[in-house]
Amino acid sequence: MTVTTNPRVPATERTAIRCVDSDVHPTPRRGELLPYIPEPWRSKYFLTRKVGEQIYYDAPDYAHSYAMRVDAFPPDGEFACSDPDLAFRQLIMEAGADIAILEPAAYPARTPETQHAMAVALNDWQANHWLDSHNNWHQRWRGSICLAIEAPEDSVREIERWAGHPYMAQILIKAEPRPSWGDPKYDPIWAAAAKHDITVSCHLSRSHHEELPMPPVGMPSYNHDFMVTYSLLAVNQVMSLIFDGVFDRFPNLRVVFVEHAFTWILPLMWRMDAIYEARKSWLEIKRKPSEYVKDHIKFTTQPLDYPEDKTELTRALEWMECEKILLFSSDYPHWTFDDPRWLVKHLPEHAREAVMFRNGIETYKLPETVPALEGQTRVF
Repeated sequence: MTVTTNPRVPATERTAIRCVDSDVHPTPRRGELLPYIPEPWRSKYFLTRKVGEQIYYDAPDYAHSYAMRVDAFPPDGEFACSDPDLAFRQLIMEAGADIAILEPAAYPARTPETQHAMAVALNDWQANHWLDSHNNWHQRWRGSICLAIEAPEDSVREIERWAGHPYMAQILIKAEPRPSWGDPKYDPIWAAAAKHDITVSCHLSRSHHEELPMPPVGMPSYNHDFMVTYSLLAVNQVMSLIFDGVFDRFPNLRVVFVEHAFTWILPLMWRMDAIYEARKSWLEIKRKPSEYVKDHIKFTTQPLDYPEDKTELTRALEWMECEKILLFSSDYPHWTFDDPRWLVKHLPEHAREAVMFRNGIETYKLPETVPALEGQTRVF
């Protein structure tokens, strides 16, 4: 008996993009990532641990389902968001995302060389298991060029290796490594990103203890202290990018902070502008710091912190001109998943289209349309 299946081909009819999800976390199945790790690091470093099972996300219900959506685990027992077809059904068809930016979880290693080896593996794995014609037949997935920012020369080679890929939409780095991003050692990375007009994104990460944010009074005592202080990483990187002149050196550079929250940016802009006005003659930057933020930096909506009085959030969003700096994100498949149909209701009406899809299209240089999918939920 011959069994035939319908080929996976995109529809000829196209539909306008109305929801760009800037934060989705694919996970390798057990053993799937190992073949992509280059030697000697595969044998020398990573074979001493279970590659693909390092989960560092210790949110409140971690012991229950690793802080993931219970329904995101596939029937075969693999980890949440390890099945592209299940993710496609839940995120694209049911929740209504039209484009999803994939950001593989971080697997921190102790040396720049091993960190780079993991980045190489994650890039090849994405290309072959999510962005290939079988799993991305619908053209909704977009990948991230993962980099070890600690190794700038290796990172530039990795950018050059993937810059022409039709479904790699951004560069993905971490904020923890020292020194801060304004240091000239990172200029080759910013130059390569600017050369290829690719957005650089930084996702909140859990790194080794010595790289965690440390307040001036010392290391926090509890996990919830760390959860609150993580925004300090982004705060300091924003200031370094601006005051150290990165955006003056690379005028078309775009940076996205993913899952670092964003409500803190309003008082930070006020403070930076005040310092700028008071010390303008000593500073070499050419514009008010808040102008650099609005022209070069974006933040994702998840996590969306809001007070009991929702009108206060609305005012804050309007004051910070959220239509210029926010990108919708769901954080699928984590327990903190924000459904786009829920999130859009919390945005000022005049900013909804910009945040939900227009900023995403511009930031990631996406097409205006995608192949139509019969039965897909539409956010707009």
